Amino acid sequence: MITIADIAKLSGVAKSTVSRYLNGGSVGEKTSKKIESVIKETGYTPNKFAQSLKAKKTNIIGTIVPRLDSFATSQTLIGMDDQLREQGYQLVISNSSQDLDREIENIYSLAKQKVAGIILLATEITERHIEAFDNIQVPIILVGQEHTDFHSVIHDDYQAAYELGQYILEKGHRRIAYLGVSERDIAVGVKRKAGFMKAVSEQPGCEVQYFETSFKIEDAIKNVPNIIKSFHPTIIACATDNIALGALKAANMEGLTVPDQLSITGFGGYDITKITFPGITTAKFFYKEAGHVAAMNIVKLVNEEQIEKTTLSKFKIMEQESVDKVIY
Repeated sequence: MITIADIAKLSGVAKSTVSRYLNGGSVGEKTSKKIESVIKETGYTPNKFAQSLKAKKTNIIGTIVPRLDSFATSQTLIGMDDQLREQGYQLVISNSSQDLDREIENIYSLAKQKVAGIILLATEITERHIEAFDNIQVPIILVGQEHTDFHSVIHDDYQAAYELGQYILEKGHRRIAYLGVSERDIAVGVKRKAGFMKAVSEQPGCEVQYFETSFKIEDAIKNVPNIIKSFHPTIIACATDNIALGALKAANMEGLTVPDQLSITGFGGYDITKITFPGITTAKFFYKEAGHVAAMNIVKLVNEEQIEKTTLSKFKIMEQESVDKVIY
C-alpha cells in the first residue's frame, strides 16, 4: 500500500509537505504539481479518516446504533451511507449493544474524533443524552425518536398503528391481544400502542388486552403461548415484525394454524415477512429512505443550513396472508 512517506520520497519533499498539500495547506506551485503527478502515477488514495482528524472541518459523520443485528438498522445505515457518499462524507458506525452507558460513551468518543455531525438511532432520550449533546456542541440528528430540543427523522408510529388497528377491525376482529414493548421506548412502546388504542376505542364491542415483551423473537416465542391460553384472542397485533415472527412460531408450536385459528400482524415491513408462510401483514416503514433524509439533514446542519425540526417518514399497510376475516 502506498503511503504518504512513499509519496514524499518519490516527490523529493518532506512528509509534512505532502500532508500539507493533501489538507489544502500552502505549498509552492512547482512542488504541488510534482506531488500531484506522483499521486496520479502511484494511484495513491489518501486516508480520509486520518486526514479529516487533522483538518479544521472533517468529512466524517458519526452514527450510533443500538444494535447491528436489526433489519431496520441495516436498511437505515444503507440509506445514510449512500447519501453521505454522494455528498463527499464518510460514515463511522458505533454500536451501543442496547447499553445506555456505552451509548453515552459513544457520543463523547465520536466528538473527540472531531466528527462533523452525529446521527443517533435512538431507543430513548434521557437527561444524560441531553447533557452529552449540550457538552459536545456537535450537530445532532435523532432517527426514530423525537425531542423538542433536537432535530429528528421519525416514523409515523401513531398513524401507522391507528390505520393498522382500523384494518384489523375491518376484518371483523373484536377479541384482540396487543403485544408491545416497554414504554421507555416512546416511538415503539408508547406511540404505536396509543395509535392502536385510538383505533379500537372507536369500535364498540371490542375486548382488547395489552401485553408486553422485549424486541427479541425468542421472548415472544416464550410469552405468546400464555396469551393464547389465558385470553384466546382471534388476533395478536405485535409492535414489531420480530415479535410477530415469534408469535407465528409460538402459534405453530401450540398447534394453531395462522390465519385460520389465529391472525397475526406486525410493524416494520422486514424482508423476511414476505417469505414466511403465511406472509405477515404489517405496517411497512421505509427505513432506507429515512436514512437518506437523515443524511441530507445532518449535512445541512453541518453547513449551518435551516431544516425542519421534525421530518416524518412515510409508511403503508402491507397486506399479506396472516390475517383472516372473522364473521360473527
